[in-house]
Amino acid sequence: MRVEPTAKRVRAYLGGHRVADTTRALLVWESPHYPTYYLPLDDVTATLTATGATSRSPSRGEGVVHTVTAGGKTAAEAALTYPDSPIEDLRGHVRLEWNAMDAWFEEDEEVYVHARDPYTRVDILPSSRRIRVEVDGVAVADSTHAMILFETGLPARYYLPKTDVRMDLLESTDTATRCPYKGTAEYWKVNGRADLAWSYRTPLPESERVAGLIAFYNEKLDVYVDGKLEERPRTQFS
Repeated sequence: MRVEPTAKRVRAYLGGHRVADTTRALLVWESPHYPTYYLPLDDVTATLTATGATSRSPSRGEGVVHTVTAGGKTAAEAALTYPDSPIEDLRGHVRLEWNAMDAWFEEDEEVYVHARDPYTRVDILPSSRRIRVEVDGVAVADSTHAMILFETGLPARYYLPKTDVRMDLLESTDTATRCPYKGTAEYWKVNGRADLAWSYRTPLPESERVAGLIAFYNEKLDVYVDGKLEERPRTQFS
C-alpha cells in the first residue's frame, strides 16, 4: 500500500451533476498496476447512503459500503469509506468506483479507465530499425519507419505505418479499449486470430505521434528487430 497526495484538481460526475471536486485527493495504490483516488468527504456533494454492507481489506481495514445519489441518478454500492482504517490518511476519505461515475476529470481534461500514475511515463521515438511481424509464420508487417512507444512497466510497442502492414490480412473487430495515457484504441484480427493488432485514430495529446499507426501484441506473435527474433514478453496481456 502506498498513499500520496496529488496537486491535481479532481472532479467526478454522476447524473449530470458534479459529485466531487477537490484539490486534496489522495492517490492510493491498492494494486501494483495503477492508483485509485480517495477523495475527502468534505469535498463530496453527492448523497452517500450506507448500505449496511462492509468490505474487509487486510491493509485498509473494515470498509463501509455506500450507495451514491446525484442528479436523480443512483450508483448502487459505488462508494467505500474506511472510518477506522489503520492507515490514518484514509480516514475521512471516500473511494468512488471509477466505472460507476459518468465522467472523471483531472483539471479540465477527462480521464478514462483509472487515475493516471505519476510514475508512468510514455516516450514515443522514431526508429529506422527494421521491424518485421509474423503470425504463424506469415509476414504481416515489415517496416523501417516505426514509432517505438516506451511505457513504464510494459514492453516496447512498435507502431507501424499502414503502408508497411499487410492490411489484407487484418479484419476489423468491434473491440475497443481505453487508456488514460493514449486514448481509445480500435482492434483487428490477424490471420483469423482475434485482436492481435490495434491503433489509435485520435490519441491523447501526449501520444499523438502514434496516430493512425498499427501495433501488434509482442506477447502473442513473432517480432523480428533488425533480423533478430525477440523473446515474447510476459505481461498481463500474454
